Amino acid sequence: MWAKLNSDKDAIEEIITRAKGMLVDGINYPKVLFTLWTDAERLAINIVPVTTTGSHLDTRFYVEKDPTYAIANDKESVVRTIGVKQSDKTLADLKTAAKVTANIAASNLLKGYGWLVERKVTADVDVPSDVLSFMAAIRTDHKNICDDVDGASDMAAFIVLHTTTYKDDGTVNVIARVNRWTSNADASAYRR
Repeated sequence: MWAKLNSDKDAIEEIITRAKGMLVDGINYPKVLFTLWTDAERLAINIVPVTTTGSHLDTRFYVEKDPTYAIANDKESVVRTIGVKQSDKTLADLKTAAKVTANIAASNLLKGYGWLVERKVTADVDVPSDVLSFMAAIRTDHKNICDDVDGASDMAAFIVLHTTTYKDDGTVNVIARVNRWTSNADASAYRR
């Protein structure tokens, strides 16, 4: 990322997020000025690198302010500051969205087994017990996830439901509650 400064290098004219050709002081420069030129060569035409400070907020839970930009280092770079919270998202809206996501996930997990139910109704062929067990487990998982979402009393409790924890070696310790569903290993052979 780069910034195009004005001729006095005291104002930012443009933030450049990807290489492109540019018209600077009446001269057309090809986009290779961003890949082949050095920072010193770009500085000669008032284009400087942008460095980022801060870290992105988890926008699933917070509304982030737009980044701010400031000229720095004797006008040889621009600092972009990110991760400043504007506000929390509304817990009620987040709960509604989480339950919709759970509905979709449960539906997707059960998709592919409906033919067995249709076969039972139309031809009186029993649904395999592995499939019945899996379907019941998914309905239970869905209910438990939605109950846990409804039971989150504040934003911190809601965020915990969405947090996967990891062991020191980087492997998963506990999958986030909203992503923890029963495996279909025993029923997968019947899925279409």
